[in-house]
Amino acid sequence: MKELVFATNNKHKLEEVRAILKNRFKVLGLSDISCNEEIAETADTFEGNALLKAEYVYKKYGFPCFADDSGLEVAALNGAPGVKSARYAGETKNSLDNIQKLLQELQGVQNRSACFRTVIALMMDDQVHYFDGKICGTITEKPRGSGGFGYDSVFVPEAYLSTFAQLRPEEKNKISHRAIAINKLICHLNKNSE
Repeated sequence: MKELVFATNNKHKLEEVRAILKNRFKVLGLSDISCNEEIAETADTFEGNALLKAEYVYKKYGFPCFADDSGLEVAALNGAPGVKSARYAGETKNSLDNIQKLLQELQGVQNRSACFRTVIALMMDDQVHYFDGKICGTITEKPRGSGGFGYDSVFVPEAYLSTFAQLRPEEKNKISHRAIAINKLICHLNKNSE
C-alpha cells in the first residue's frame, strides 16, 4: 500500500481524511514521521499555505506529501475569515472563540451565505498538483450539534437542514469541501499508479 504523508497535526482532519481515503492509501500524519515542528502558514492564499506545508515535508523528510489549507468564506464579511479562519479570534486557534467572533460580526445581518473551501497541494516526484473543493451554505444564528470541529456547528450546507456538526461523520465526509478535494486527489493518484 502506498504511503502518503498528510502534513497536519490536526487529529480531526487526519481522521476525516483517513476515513475518506479508506484503504486505498496508508496516510501518515506529521507525528508518524516525527515531524514535531509547527510549519508556518505565512501565505495569503489557501494554495500558498498548502504548498508551504507539503513542500516543507517533501524536501525535509523525503515522503510524497499532501497538505491542505481550508477556511470559511462569509459573503457579508467580504470573504473573511478566509485564510485566517483558524486564527480568526487570535493566535490560540480556539474554535469556540472563532465562532463567537463570527456570530457577533453577523449579528443583525440578513445575508448569512458562506462557503467552506479547501485547497490541497500534493508534492510527489518533484512536481506539485493542486486540488480544490468548495461547499456553500449558510451560517446559523447559534451553534447546533456536537460533532465535527472548527466552524461545523454554525454551517448548514445547501440542501440540508442540519449543520455539519449535526451530520453523521460518514455523511459529512461524502459532501464536505475536504471530501471533494480529496476525491480529486484520489482520482489523480489512481490515474498515475496504473
